[in-house]
Amino acid sequence: MPPLRLASLVSSNSDILAALGVTSWVVAADHHSDAPGLEQARRVGPDLNIDIPALVATKPDLVLASLSVPGLEQVVDGVQKAGLPLLVLDPISVADAQEDVRRIGRALGLDARAEQVVQGWQAEMQRLRRAYPRPPRVVVEWWPRPVINATQDSWVTDLLADLGAENAFADRPGRSAPMHWPEVVDARPDLIVCSWCGAKKLRPEVIAARGLSVPVIPVLESGLGRPGPRLVEGARQIAAALEHLVLTEEALTEGVSRVQEPTL
Repeated sequence: MPPLRLASLVSSNSDILAALGVTSWVVAADHHSDAPGLEQARRVGPDLNIDIPALVATKPDLVLASLSVPGLEQVVDGVQKAGLPLLVLDPISVADAQEDVRRIGRALGLDARAEQVVQGWQAEMQRLRRAYPRPPRVVVEWWPRPVINATQDSWVTDLLADLGAENAFADRPGRSAPMHWPEVVDARPDLIVCSWCGAKKLRPEVIAARGLSVPVIPVLESGLGRPGPRLVEGARQIAAALEHLVLTEEALTEGVSRVQEPTL
């Protein structure tokens, strides 16, 4: 099968194509995609403002889009009206994202390679999993003003569960939700993850300054906000933070116990 001419309209799909080793097939990509090997691709605009005529001019055999980017429905509609072959993904869970790797693999005739990527991904998540006495509660903040956090229907919920933790807003419907800060306080998180979407610089100190007195760690959007193989990058960072958190709590508990022991 000769290489297909591919267009990727969101970063997560570009990351999947990179994992499959076919970025050299990409003739068009959105401005945000930063996967290695896209130097030859024509940039056709930000994901929510794709230049459809420019995309058409690249003559792609297949356009890859994803509704994981809120608002991309309008772009998808434009691509469909232009008559371009289109594969639209819409992952909610980690399992969905892994199945999307397989779907793209099948579309490209790379089924075996896709399965290798998924199995490697699953093996790494299994390696990172821990059994904690109590699942640490984690808040993932997508945006600071207004505060927007990952909720029930987000791959974040599955990812945290795979690590032995839990999304502090797993009972809140939807993929994400704007919230008032007291709602975050009431959720009693043990850890907050700063993963602002589209931000050039993460500032976990801004979250820490709100005064909740729990650890705050930065995780780049590329490692947590994109439903693809790079979720492993964010998982590693969160897993390390959780282990440090639990070890610190155990040390403090042991120290208090020793202080309270009666002297003979």
